[in-house]
Amino acid sequence: MSDEPRRERVTRHPTTGPRNSLQHWPDAKSPLRVAFNYVLVWLVRISPSLRLKNWLLRRLGVTVGEGVSWGLEATPDVFWPEHITLGDHVIVGYDATLLCHEFLQEEYRVGDVVLGDRVMIGAGAIVLPGVEIGEGAQVAANSLVTEDVPPDETVAGVPARPMSSEELADD
Repeated sequence: MSDEPRRERVTRHPTTGPRNSLQHWPDAKSPLRVAFNYVLVWLVRISPSLRLKNWLLRRLGVTVGEGVSWGLEATPDVFWPEHITLGDHVIVGYDATLLCHEFLQEEYRVGDVVLGDRVMIGAGAIVLPGVEIGEGAQVAANSLVTEDVPPDETVAGVPARPMSSEELADD
């Protein structure tokens, strides 16, 4: 895990003109590559086969460890999937999203998303670019991960924050 905050680990790309940065996306990434990625992402989302999902994720450029389980409807970044690293025995839950980019008004940002070994991402959770999630950490369903998660920590909420030992005992 890095000592740098997430915002320091994303690369900023200013855009010019009156339009927001999403209007400039074809300047950031080849439209043909994004279209190819989109088709593979669609297949990853709907395939029930974990073996096929992992093969497709690797074709996208995702680093995929051993025994990764990618849930139905879960979505890797369509623009920069090559910035995703999944450790061994990671679980990415139903409808979770791993984003490696942010299109803002006057710039877009790109950053790595790194999930350590045995990380669990709950259903519907979103992980933002530049976030590292340590080994054995867990992200609760529908959480928004805006900062790094230390190893073996459980986080929940919007934005995701560590759960207290009393909250964990209630489960």
